[in-house]
Amino acid sequence: MLRSSFRWLRRFLALAVFGWAVTVALVWSWSRRDDAQQSNERLADAIIVLGAAQYAGRPSPVLQARLDHALALYKRGLSPYIVLTGGRGDGDTQSEAGAGRRYLTQRGIPARALLWEDEGRTTFASMLHAADTLSRIDATTVLLVSDPFHMLRLSVLARLHGLTPKVSPTRTSPISRNPLLEFEYAVRESFAVPADLLQFARHALASDTAGR
Repeated sequence: MLRSSFRWLRRFLALAVFGWAVTVALVWSWSRRDDAQQSNERLADAIIVLGAAQYAGRPSPVLQARLDHALALYKRGLSPYIVLTGGRGDGDTQSEAGAGRRYLTQRGIPARALLWEDEGRTTFASMLHAADTLSRIDATTVLLVSDPFHMLRLSVLARLHGLTPKVSPTRTSPISRNPLLEFEYAVRESFAVPADLLQFARHALASDTAGR
């Protein structure tokens, strides 16, 4: 009985390690994709920019890199809207979305082209609120902008929330310029992807139960 239990435990651990390794490989593979690279015509209903730290309304270098990339995509005519995401951190007086909106407005993006959600404080929450925001304008195809390591998880969450995702990661972020740091974030994502899948399942179950 004890030998059988150890045998099953070894199999379970081997399967878990294999699944984790596959997830790391997928995260890394998706980080190399860029659906906007060769396009010069409308590609999506909206560009979604994932939030990052801001300091009293000034985007951090990571957030600025994402905003600059979204700005370039918008100017190429790849989408008529930019959706900014990210709420307030502890002690912040400005949301990440608010800092992004101000930054892009100062660079000539018209107010009518900017949508935002300023409640999400996690990737999961930001994508949930972004999908809700986009439902109001019947937008379904999105171009996701963030650091490369983020692309797989964002794509999975977008699909779970009824959106059709395309990806275009920024390559100018401080994270992207540091290979070791980029790999560290990729490893973190290998745990974040299944965690968000579990969170989505819980959220869907809670919504279904509340609707009965």
